[in-house]
Amino acid sequence: MKVELLFEEIAKLKVAVVGDIMLDTYWWGHVERISPEAPVPVVALEKKENRMGGAANVALNTISLGAETSLFSVTGDDEEAELLLHIMQEAQIDTKYIVKSRERVTTNKTRIISRNQQMMRLDSEITTEINSDDEQLLLDRFTNYVKRYKPDVVIFEDYNKGVLKASVISAFISVCKENNIVTAVDPKRKNFFAFTDVDIFKPNLKEVKEALNLLIEDIDEKALQQIHKQLNEKLHHKISLITLSEKGMFVQKGTSSAIIPTHVRNVADVSGAGDTVIAVASVVYAATKNTQLSADIANIAAGIVCEEVGTAAIDKARLLHECKTLVPALSTL
Repeated sequence: MKVELLFEEIAKLKVAVVGDIMLDTYWWGHVERISPEAPVPVVALEKKENRMGGAANVALNTISLGAETSLFSVTGDDEEAELLLHIMQEAQIDTKYIVKSRERVTTNKTRIISRNQQMMRLDSEITTEINSDDEQLLLDRFTNYVKRYKPDVVIFEDYNKGVLKASVISAFISVCKENNIVTAVDPKRKNFFAFTDVDIFKPNLKEVKEALNLLIEDIDEKALQQIHKQLNEKLHHKISLITLSEKGMFVQKGTSSAIIPTHVRNVADVSGAGDTVIAVASVVYAATKNTQLSADIANIAAGIVCEEVGTAAIDKARLLHECKTLVPALSTL
């Protein structure tokens, strides 16, 4: 299969993303002096920028690859929600299933940046679990969506902000299993082991070590195979996709495993790289059912977005170009 044909198949997919969404606000400026009021730099503000974060950034990545994407989450009923919904709709993300709750605020992470260096971050958020009424409304909307549109893949993106509580996870996965939908998860610690029977489970190495109470420092393929085994005993999932920071990522399905090294990059910011990995791996797997290829392309995509400051969606044209030279398997599929 040529890489162009793969991307054409991805563009035919229907994707649902479920999880915590947030507004990423960037204040860009420059520093010329220290404040006389306190020993802190004075930032002369030059511009402001709003981007989508969390599960919204995952949806932006799948949209960027051409897949029709709907988003399921709960926000506050506030100005930040309106702003976030606006920028998501401008990106062609389907937002009509999002629940607005008067009991919550929309998560907003404000970053102050000078010379491409983050100097401070201000977080406004509520991280308690969503209430039962919002949960039921979200589930009803998801169930109706599945019956009507029959999505190809559902991606769970957990940021521990309260949307993906255990009962939500269980109910959504059950609907997916009943309808033979591919499921992929980017977990966080709180509900790490709630995502049972999914297709792709994508934690990073730090999260895995904390969840399994592992103290080992030297991680090789043999150790990672053992980690996959321990995870599988608890989760009964198909594929482990474990990101290893600068060392790349590990992938295993059944008895087949591999460590995929990173390609040389000028890394500017790792923010949102995990969002890109789960987005790209999920749609490639949904289109091909090829585990190795999904990991290879996700690995390239993560490197590309790390060259950008702040959360950024994958550039489809650039990813397509790099896949032609870095993924030989695309010519033999």
